[in-house]
Amino acid sequence: MIDNMSTYGNDDVDMEAILDVMGCKTRRDIIDLLREEPRFVSEISQELQIGQKAIIEHLRAMEEIGILESSYKKVVRGRPRKYYDMPNDVNVQITITKNSFNVNITEDIMNTPQLPSGDEWSKLLDIEKRIDQGHTEAIEELKSQIRLYDNLKERAEYILERTTKR
Repeated sequence: MIDNMSTYGNDDVDMEAILDVMGCKTRRDIIDLLREEPRFVSEISQELQIGQKAIIEHLRAMEEIGILESSYKKVVRGRPRKYYDMPNDVNVQITITKNSFNVNITEDIMNTPQLPSGDEWSKLLDIEKRIDQGHTEAIEELKSQIRLYDNLKERAEYILERTTKR
């Protein structure tokens, strides 16, 4: 008897697809990369030394079942790039007993990493590229961005603290 219990956002989650995704080492390697930061196909392909066509198929399969999301982000030159990201933590629990096989999937919204908007992310990637190319003036721009985000974080923490004291 197979019990497919799902507490994931979609009650129609295909357990076979989840197990298929998690059973593939390449897909687990892709997930490991995307836990660090959003990436586009050629970055993943280079990092894992796997052809882009194969990477695209793996990404498509994971996006179809909701583990990954994609979005287009502007770049300084050229057309926008399609970035892949893991927007939420997903917990897959498999329980096998003599009488049952249960797959439980939960999504942890409270631990969802928050990333900057596409424009902000693109700006940060541009700064990184310029620093990597030896443009030292971009370091000051990066420091300025860090100060901005620190100030935003402090204000958000103040608002949260003030709100929870009520």
